[in-house]
Amino acid sequence: MGRYSVPLASRFAEFAGVTAGQRVLDVGCGPGALTGELVRRLGPAAVCAVDPSEQFVEAVRDRYAGVRTRRGSAEALPFEDALFEVTLAQLVVHFMADPVIGLGEMARVTTPGGTVAACVWDHAGGSGPLHLFWEAAREVDPDVEDESALAGARSGHLASLLAAAGVREVQASSLTVAVEHHSFEEWWQPYMLGVGPAGSFVAQLNPERQARLRELCRERLPPSPFVVSATAWAARGLV
Repeated sequence: MGRYSVPLASRFAEFAGVTAGQRVLDVGCGPGALTGELVRRLGPAAVCAVDPSEQFVEAVRDRYAGVRTRRGSAEALPFEDALFEVTLAQLVVHFMADPVIGLGEMARVTTPGGTVAACVWDHAGGSGPLHLFWEAAREVDPDVEDESALAGARSGHLASLLAAAGVREVQASSLTVAVEHHSFEEWWQPYMLGVGPAGSFVAQLNPERQARLRELCRERLPPSPFVVSATAWAARGLV
């Protein structure tokens, strides 16, 4: 998802109102797509990042010297109360064990009057970056569980979760990015890495079914080079 999450980070930071002089936390930072955008806008000293994966924590430390990076879950953030003016979760809420608790923790570490914001791909509405893949996957396996039922992945749900977590004056929007792919192989190759629900689905297929899925995807894409647009639901509110 890095090829989509990097351009999304700029749109998301703008939506959240990230401006110079703020202290900002990136929750579920992964390998640092949003962290890098925050560093570009604010400088490393103003940015903190947290992720449950030690591998991702180390990657962010290596890439962005000066960013305070810790290992921890969204549901138990390792930071004191009211520490950040803006707390962000990009493409994370749908992976939280309890989204309301996780968003509540984000509110806890945010200063009064500060902003809590999150975004999640539109997996349920058909405009997320994986829609074409899951459409083809359902032809291979009609019983496959895609990502449409994940938290925040449908219109209005992310805003409802923020409100349930006690965030006030919640505003919802959508953010769209466009990514150019130079070839079908470049588009397909990441699905073979076994990462995330889509990668896990590919990994459990036998070679024949993998080949069928691959060709079904190829048939649905235009000739190379081609552009894929992807939309994420976004919501923000005040503490």
